[in-house]
Amino acid sequence: MTKGKMSLANKATNGSSVEALASPTPPSYEEATAGTSAPHYNDVETLTEFTWDDRNIRRVFIRKVYAILMIQLLVTNAIVAIFTFCDPVKDYIQSNPGWYWASYAVFFVTYLTLSCCSAPRRQFPWNLILLAIFTLSLSYMTGMLSSYYNTKSVVMCLGITAAVCLLVTVFSFQTKFDVTSYRGVLFVFCMVMVMSGLVLALVLPFQYVPWLDATYAVLGAILFTMFLAFDTQLLMGNKRYTMSPEEYVFAVLNIYLDIIYIFSFFLQIFGTKRE
Repeated sequence: MTKGKMSLANKATNGSSVEALASPTPPSYEEATAGTSAPHYNDVETLTEFTWDDRNIRRVFIRKVYAILMIQLLVTNAIVAIFTFCDPVKDYIQSNPGWYWASYAVFFVTYLTLSCCSAPRRQFPWNLILLAIFTLSLSYMTGMLSSYYNTKSVVMCLGITAAVCLLVTVFSFQTKFDVTSYRGVLFVFCMVMVMSGLVLALVLPFQYVPWLDATYAVLGAILFTMFLAFDTQLLMGNKRYTMSPEEYVFAVLNIYLDIIYIFSFFLQIFGTKRE
């Protein structure tokens, strides 16, 4: 028994000596850090710096979107004011409806190009040129629509639209409610409105139904107010669905179109046509 224990002890001693020879002694802290002068950052600092850069990019993206949007709205308001207050211009555009259909064709082509083709809307300066053509064509259509309504009605609807859009924008930035997660509901609502619009286009030429037209306008205003909240939260970057900072033209396109449709539906609800 004693010899067996001694032999086991000798084997353990020999094994430990072999392991000691096999594994070298780790260097000291001074030896490991000697000759290195690069700064070291801990994980918290790196994470904070990355988050700050990401938020800064998103902030610049939002500023760019709203700067372009303000220019679009100023151009649209100027055209609407000219078509509403200037009687010679108003008489000319109403007596030449061909310009309306030409602007509608330009609007449709530029909208499809900017919405469906990622290369044109990301390539500078063609994206801004197409966006400017889109803005002018839609502004002409909006101005011609406004020329058929009373001046006070147009001004009142402009004020209501501005107030609603401001409230929706503030709500979208401040609330924790994620509107982007309900895009399926918006899609179904939009399809219902499209089918209802087709039915109205077939029914109203034969017999005008005021309450049916007003109901459609109210539902349209609600739909595009929801779309405005949806498109606004896509800019923020902290919701379920976000938009890339490279897609600033597409973001401007959507928000501008939402505002114009809201104004058109409000004009249909509250506006008084000229006699």
